[in-house]
Amino acid sequence: MESRDVGGGVEKGDGISYPDPDPVNETKQRKRNKEEEKVTMEELFESKEVPTWQDQLTLRAFVVSFILGILFSFIVMKLNLTTGIIPSLNISAGLLGYFFVKTWTKFLHKSGILKQPFTRQENTVIQTCVVATSGIAFSGGFGSYLFGMSETIAKQATEANDPENVKNPTLGWMIGFLFVVSFIGLFSVVPLRKIMIIDYKLIYPSGTATAHLINSFHTPQGAKLAKKQVRALGKFFSFSFLWGFFQWFFTAERDCGFINFPTFGLKAYDNSFYFDFSATYVGVGMICPYIINVSLLVGSILSWGLMWPLIDAKKGDWYSANLEPKSLHGLQGYKVFIAIAMILGDGLYNFIKVMIQTVLGLIYQIRYKDSTIVLPTSDRPANHIPTSLSKDDQRRTQLFLKDQIPTWVAVAGYTLLAAISIATIPHLHPAQMLAIFTIGAWAGASNGGVLAGLAACGVMMNIVSTASDLMQDFKTGYLTLASPRSMFVSQVIGTAMGCVIAPCVFWVFFKAFDDLGITGSEYPAPNALIFRSMAILGVEGFSSLPKHCLTLCYVFFAAAILINAVRDIVGKKVASFIPLPMAMAIPFYLGSFFTIDMCLGSLILFVWEKIDKAKAKAFGPAVASGLICGDGIWTLPASVLALAGVKPPICMKFLSRATNTKVDKYLGG
Repeated sequence: MESRDVGGGVEKGDGISYPDPDPVNETKQRKRNKEEEKVTMEELFESKEVPTWQDQLTLRAFVVSFILGILFSFIVMKLNLTTGIIPSLNISAGLLGYFFVKTWTKFLHKSGILKQPFTRQENTVIQTCVVATSGIAFSGGFGSYLFGMSETIAKQATEANDPENVKNPTLGWMIGFLFVVSFIGLFSVVPLRKIMIIDYKLIYPSGTATAHLINSFHTPQGAKLAKKQVRALGKFFSFSFLWGFFQWFFTAERDCGFINFPTFGLKAYDNSFYFDFSATYVGVGMICPYIINVSLLVGSILSWGLMWPLIDAKKGDWYSANLEPKSLHGLQGYKVFIAIAMILGDGLYNFIKVMIQTVLGLIYQIRYKDSTIVLPTSDRPANHIPTSLSKDDQRRTQLFLKDQIPTWVAVAGYTLLAAISIATIPHLHPAQMLAIFTIGAWAGASNGGVLAGLAACGVMMNIVSTASDLMQDFKTGYLTLASPRSMFVSQVIGTAMGCVIAPCVFWVFFKAFDDLGITGSEYPAPNALIFRSMAILGVEGFSSLPKHCLTLCYVFFAAAILINAVRDIVGKKVASFIPLPMAMAIPFYLGSFFTIDMCLGSLILFVWEKIDKAKAKAFGPAVASGLICGDGIWTLPASVLALAGVKPPICMKFLSRATNTKVDKYLGG
């Protein structure tokens, strides 16, 4: 690659300056960086007027958001129906939003008809709307609680599959249910925005990272880098899409194609250890931290490499040998409930930990608070800004408090929507994990307790998910000077879009793939069975568990708490080498195939960082997003082909030598 000196740095033929390894030039570069650091982010934008909150909400922003919302809904839906692991797509949404609108405004500018320039605030509105839209594809429960109500999942659970506990998906009630429950969370967090973002200065990593990215796009150097990132995303999007198309030709029947390639041998394949050539999960692996991917691999080895083969050897002793493979009274019960125990243990530990830290923080603030410091509150004028804040934060705080969302709007909206939900949901369902157990047990199996538990879970998931997304977006808006009002309106519009788009996208999958939700299929929706199993456990109690399963659940529940405690005690440096219990639990019931993909993604990023850390940091997320988006979008034409009755022409299958000999003899007559 051609390189040339650019004032203390090296430009590697791509127009972007990277640090020079030469000591003299490196010293110059450091001095130059220090001078640049004196100019803060908001000083770079000081000459640009911040548009009013109404001007931040443009028609073109919502048109782009609608298009990207459909795109990301397909991606999230595919991830939801395969493993349920959804990486943060905020950065991808921000990058693609920038690309589309920048291209459009550039065209209008050349035509001389550009009326309103593209600002970082409008970019933030697009990102917020897209994430809100695609977020419904996850929180809507299409791969978990909502699909868990269906007959397809009920048959696999084998218990509580009577008509009172089954509700098959239809577009009408799914859209209605989502509209009823998806907006409550938005109004619930509005009064907390100032406390969380300004008073406590909570980080909100995803929102902060997205804001820094959007801010950088709208600087001269950042715009140059953004073009390169979009180009990289486009290349790998094309590769991933075409790779998905190529693989389709070899998937005439189930268990055919590259997705069933026995990479490590047939015995390992039987225990789900194989590489399935999924560009999506290679990309996800590049985005997820190394510790997540390593934890997944450790969990895979522990469960599918050791535990399940050992428990399977107890067939006929610990559980009946005549059970169906997916019966919760057999091996499947161990897989599901031990995983749930680890997840609950991890969740309980972190919940208690956060609560203790919050209470201690409040006590400390109340006891040692400096009375001379005036924190801005919603009932004080915006000019009450602490002088101890940096100039950037003073400006951000002033603008963040300028466009207030009246508290009465939040209270009235929450009350009204809660009342509508209370009146409507019982008609939609005649009859989060804690919600599944408690509501289901209260209703009882004979009264549709499983459906009641799943519906209650749906309400909780939607409230929590939309609330957390909005708070992340408030943080992004704070750092990009986007108005809280425009953030809120954008989130509401995006949520409304998602309530229609997500069910329609799911309906495409539901109609296109006859084996949707069936274990072992291309889209097994594993979390749907998990959620239904939790509802059944809540209704029937521990008596539904197979022999010794409860004891093992206790052990792994305690182990999850212990591992988390050790991680906190030993410090960050050592903790970075200790697996996360939550991540370890995921392959317990999903299998190990996707962990191989994700670890490969980590390996690619690791090697890339060793070769060129600056480029890996700059382009890694773009490459990963391209891999995820291309493979995800391929599901749209694949669904259309399936609906049209067009089947792949080839079945590529792998057999052992002995089986192949038998097949050859049979075919040879």
